[in-house]
Amino acid sequence: MKRMKFFKRPVRSVLRAGTAVLAAALMLPASSAAVFAAEAPAPGNKVTLRVCNWEEYIDLGDWGEDEVIDLESGDIFGENSMIEDFEEWYRETYGAEVKVEYSTFGTNEDLYNMLTLGDVYDVVCPSEYMFMKLMSENMLVPLSDGFFDESDENNYYTRGVSPYIRQIFDEHEIGGEPWSRYAAGYMWGITGIVYNPEVVTEEQASTWNVLNDRTFRRQVTIKDNVRDSYFAALGALKHDLLTSEEFRSAPDYKEKLEAEMNDVSPGTIALVQDYLQDVKDNVYSFETDSGKADMITGKVVANYQWSGDAVYTMDQADEDEYTLNFAVPEESTNIYFDGWVMLKSGISQDPAKQHAAEAFINFCSRPDNAVRNMYYIGYTSVIAGGEDDDRVFEYLDWNYGAEEDDDTAVDYPLGYFFTGDPEDEDYVISAPEEQLNRQLAAQYPPQDAIDRSSIMVFFDSEKNDAINQMWINVRCFNIHDVPVWAWVLALAVLAAGGWVLYRQRQRQKMYG
Repeated sequence: MKRMKFFKRPVRSVLRAGTAVLAAALMLPASSAAVFAAEAPAPGNKVTLRVCNWEEYIDLGDWGEDEVIDLESGDIFGENSMIEDFEEWYRETYGAEVKVEYSTFGTNEDLYNMLTLGDVYDVVCPSEYMFMKLMSENMLVPLSDGFFDESDENNYYTRGVSPYIRQIFDEHEIGGEPWSRYAAGYMWGITGIVYNPEVVTEEQASTWNVLNDRTFRRQVTIKDNVRDSYFAALGALKHDLLTSEEFRSAPDYKEKLEAEMNDVSPGTIALVQDYLQDVKDNVYSFETDSGKADMITGKVVANYQWSGDAVYTMDQADEDEYTLNFAVPEESTNIYFDGWVMLKSGISQDPAKQHAAEAFINFCSRPDNAVRNMYYIGYTSVIAGGEDDDRVFEYLDWNYGAEEDDDTAVDYPLGYFFTGDPEDEDYVISAPEEQLNRQLAAQYPPQDAIDRSSIMVFFDSEKNDAINQMWINVRCFNIHDVPVWAWVLALAVLAAGGWVLYRQRQRQKMYG
């Protein structure tokens, strides 16, 4: 069985309830910091490692006896917390002591504020736009060369990260340096629509236009943050372009898609504002966490959701024998990441501390630990396992594989994630047909959804200011909410003021 517990997506929210604005992100070049070797402390010495992560975003252990994950390669069980197990593993592996001081944060902005107010950590796990910001502000220590040595059997991250994820981290840069030099992925996912199939069809849910579909007035929710809502609005506004055969067949389709889904030209921002004003008039609410409960209780019939929360929502509905599905909009979907980074303020060019920090990242990336974390928190690890370890794939089959006598079973290929080859026949799951629209498709999206996925790029301060002002206009004032009598009164006041001004000028001419 799967652990049924509350967890929440690390909120990449720039605004809560329309009141807080994302701190301006300065697009400064990420200076190339000197890379020094990470070295284990001498035997008998002790390192204190300060780790700060999202709330409930790592396995805390204490699993029940009925929660053993019994894979063919061996059982996986979370008896102790991941932190306790890491401390023991580090001592046994490197002959040195490490003590982890573990803290949590609620949003990316909370973390950034904690850092600017002087809190000191060695390793933190922000979302992609925040670790891009930290890179741009030269606040991070690059991962050591030894971290990428695949001949080291303890380098579980570089040996086991999904080739698909590795490519994204290698190809995206800040200030001329790739993400992968500073950030090691932890969890990832996409965005889409959770919907009630008894009310909303798959076709209706498979487009961002569902947010403004008058058929579902006051029965749909949208995210209460500017970046996610802006992305959805772009998808809806550019629907014809993004779904056209000419656009999709272009040799540079992925580059063009990313450009369109991060368009912040003044004209586009104005169109997005108008569109979101209409959406505001149509949706049940702008929300960050409440959408899950609203779907489960039937208050709404469609909910814009991060894939990890979508899995949770569908799992909880299943407990109540209430079926919900997940759809990926045909225009585009956002692919998001959370990743481990090391802070200069904490590491302070201390080779022993950096060694412990990189060892912690590697320990969390060991395939059995990746499985434990996925099981406990519900999101999807970036770890595939590499050539020598199939436990992540085994877990996926254990969780979603069809029974042998299931006549509805269909092949679900996942080679793109596990080997980088979409046609790899060794990584195909036989899954119940219903899972094509449910938890499996949310946790490991199909190839066609991956093909139309796009990253939200890092905006400089000028672009951030522009979209933040647009968001304030949307959340704090809706032109469509102004009643007719108010317009009449406003026009009357303007007319009266104009008449008074006209009469004053006439008198000045007469007596001037």
